[in-house]
Amino acid sequence: MAMKQPHVVIFPFPLQGHMKPLLCLAELLCHAGLHVTYVNTHHNHQRLANRQPLLTHFPTLHFESISEDDPRTPSSRLLTALKTSIRPHRQDLPGFCRVKQADHPSLQFAINETQTLKRASALILDTVYELDAPCISHMALTFPKIYTLGPLHALLNSQIGDMSRGLASHGSLWKSDLNCMTWLDSQPSKSVIYVSFGTLVHLTRAQVIEFWYGLVNSGHPFLWVMKSDITSGDHQIPGELEKGTKERGYIVDWVSQEEVLAHKSVGGFLTHSGWNSTLESIVAGLPMICWPNLGDHYIISRTVCRQWKIGLQLNENCDRSNIESMVQTLMGPKREEIQSSMDAISKLARDSVAEGGSSHNNLEQLIEYIRNLQHQN
Repeated sequence: MAMKQPHVVIFPFPLQGHMKPLLCLAELLCHAGLHVTYVNTHHNHQRLANRQPLLTHFPTLHFESISEDDPRTPSSRLLTALKTSIRPHRQDLPGFCRVKQADHPSLQFAINETQTLKRASALILDTVYELDAPCISHMALTFPKIYTLGPLHALLNSQIGDMSRGLASHGSLWKSDLNCMTWLDSQPSKSVIYVSFGTLVHLTRAQVIEFWYGLVNSGHPFLWVMKSDITSGDHQIPGELEKGTKERGYIVDWVSQEEVLAHKSVGGFLTHSGWNSTLESIVAGLPMICWPNLGDHYIISRTVCRQWKIGLQLNENCDRSNIESMVQTLMGPKREEIQSSMDAISKLARDSVAEGGSSHNNLEQLIEYIRNLQHQN
């Protein structure tokens, strides 16, 4: 009689940046033969793109949803607080540490989650052991079992090979514009600066205009993901920006970021420093311009720019001349030092997910650990 496989339930925090990596983890576990139920809120369950291909490739993967009003889900007040955490002057601290009141929902949520972690029998981290060894060693004093599996998207790609191409937009709540890939095909190698601020960052009209002028004035081709809800108010655009964009820019509502970053014409990434975007840029070997805004973006940006030296940090109060200068530095002849550092970091990440690498080995150990848990119960 065949041994019954363990059943894993995965319930991501209901935001795009949490859903995608945990869906990668779900697929990795299913690829190993485990049964996985991936739980969303009703709203995100309906929006989740391309579920059918995933179900076809991973027959032990199941999707379920629960009501947003369920007491086990985060409250709308908390979600709003997380999205609008105060942007303070204590540089590099996460957004929830910058609030003014000790009872602020964002801070209390972070404290409660940290305390809850102590009840876990093991931690799964979407990072590369070799990149975060000192921090992980410190965490190991409290958490005896830590499995670093990052970058999760690259580990999944290494496990399922060519199949991953057909699942490139999995986990996305938005439909990707494929026409931008044709535009990228027409651009010279390593000439395009890719710009995306993720799903939570909200720009004022003034900030949009400053970024736009900086990109146009840099003289480099640019692909900018500008979601329709990224800003509010009057959307009239100065004529010179429209002209400059037609000449060497492409603005799109959403893209498959992994595909874009891997394209031969893309040479740099202007990012909000979200962890998913940072890992995807590292795997692709693309230096970054970092413009952190909330949450852990500040400490990630500091690590990228000061510790790993694979990016440049843009001032929080950005202006067009600074953006222009940063893009020209990142995309010009002076980029060699940053690119050299990035090549080394990128190799570490790619080696970690290959056979014999730390993330590859940790995945095998995690699967064995989960199977042993079933026998213990």
